[in-house]
Amino acid sequence: MALVMGIDAGTESVRVCLFTLQGHEVATYAVEYPTSFPHNGWAEQHPEEWWISMGACVRTVLDMANCKKENVCALAIDATCCSVVSLGKNGFVLRPCLLWMDTRAAGCAVDIMTLAEGDEALDINCGGKGPLSAEWMIPKALWMKRNEPEIWSRSEVICEKLDYINYRCTGRMCASACNVAARWHFDARAAVTARTGDCKYPGRPLSLLEKIDLLDILEKWPEDVVSVGDRIGSLTAAAAEHLGLSEDTVVVQGGPDAYIGMVGLGCIEPGQVALITGSSHLHLCVHDTSDGTDGDVGRMGVWGLYRGAVTNEISFSEGGQSSTGSTLSWARKLLSGADRYSYSDLDNEAKDIPPGADGLLVLETFQGSRTPLTDSCQRGAIVGLSLSHSRAHLWRALLEGVCFGTRACFESLIAPECAGLPCVLVTGGATRSNFWLQMHADVVGAPVQVNEGSNAPLLGCAIVAMVGMLKGTDHEITLHEAVKRMVRKAKVIHPDMDMHEIYNRIYKKYQQLSPALRSVFHFDS
Repeated sequence: MALVMGIDAGTESVRVCLFTLQGHEVATYAVEYPTSFPHNGWAEQHPEEWWISMGACVRTVLDMANCKKENVCALAIDATCCSVVSLGKNGFVLRPCLLWMDTRAAGCAVDIMTLAEGDEALDINCGGKGPLSAEWMIPKALWMKRNEPEIWSRSEVICEKLDYINYRCTGRMCASACNVAARWHFDARAAVTARTGDCKYPGRPLSLLEKIDLLDILEKWPEDVVSVGDRIGSLTAAAAEHLGLSEDTVVVQGGPDAYIGMVGLGCIEPGQVALITGSSHLHLCVHDTSDGTDGDVGRMGVWGLYRGAVTNEISFSEGGQSSTGSTLSWARKLLSGADRYSYSDLDNEAKDIPPGADGLLVLETFQGSRTPLTDSCQRGAIVGLSLSHSRAHLWRALLEGVCFGTRACFESLIAPECAGLPCVLVTGGATRSNFWLQMHADVVGAPVQVNEGSNAPLLGCAIVAMVGMLKGTDHEITLHEAVKRMVRKAKVIHPDMDMHEIYNRIYKKYQQLSPALRSVFHFDS
């Protein structure tokens, strides 16, 4: 039986899953790797740990599935975006990877916005207004050049985690069009074209790099940029031996975990929206860019459009909430004490509390705000507490606060009052709570859909692996056709419009919290 493999190289572990060509899971397994935090705001991993863990994980999945290595026809990988790797001669790792969450380049990010103010490449950062995240590729590269000049001079390649793993698999160094569009300030539609005498660096942000004195990175970035779903190559003999797979296994280009997760959700049609939930919430909207235009999304708290992510025909814009599931995790520990209440225990208590939690409101921005207002100094707040409030009141207010923040994000991405918001495709931790899913639907006033399978990024990898595997054959299929074959709806939760009207009134109170508290959050600044 022909199988495809999805590999999710996440923050704390690598997860591998085998799928049939119809999208059914066969076996899945995960192996963790360590992270070091040498200074406040720093986060590093060693790339060799990824490769060791990936080998162990792939071999375990093959054993679990009891399948021959020849059955695995193709694989694709997603990875955390902006985890930056420095390589010397022959692919030698010069220093630990600067993990995506590493914010040591915060000062560089501010300098870039100042030095390159008005540069077209910065339009994806809220219409050029910023901010530019310290997590992104160019700030981290600038930090390395300024603070580690010896390593910088020895660096022959500056790439991402995904690029490094694909290189270990195939021996080919190339970047993902999706990564460079979303976090490197490239126009990926142009970057995937070959260099010519007239255009040596297609799609690269030349003007931006010149303004910040970083033009030398052009010879360090991978020359090749490969579109999602295109073949990179086949496994080298060494990689095949390490992974326990056949040298004939095709390696297909993937991309950032969130965007490949969009593919796994089936969220690739213009106008569709997705909500990816976990420690934070990520809100994404699909736009039609088949005519070569970028549309108008240059608003505060909205990032994109990302040119060429995932394909030239569609692009994404995004907003986000920094602390959603992480806030609930924090609250559960505080509220449980020695009793160790589960999330479902707390949900069941909160079901008996009316909407609005008897006047209790929560501003969920415990780790800063991304959308609609970008403010790293903003913090969370619990407002309206009285001695009559119980643990159940607080839990319900926390759940509602996250949902109100989600509505604010969709209003920024789509339209005021979420007018015209279609069915929201949801994946991640929130899908484990029907109570919270219903609350999301009631607050935003739109249906929410959950699909079969628990990991959209892994399924997205399997989808693009199949597309790449069949490309150029008599059985070639498009990404859209593969999605229709492999993605299946599990359930749709419709909003209770009576409840929605109640939440509309409470939401207006929620909207007053951030402006009213802003001077408090910025008191010392």
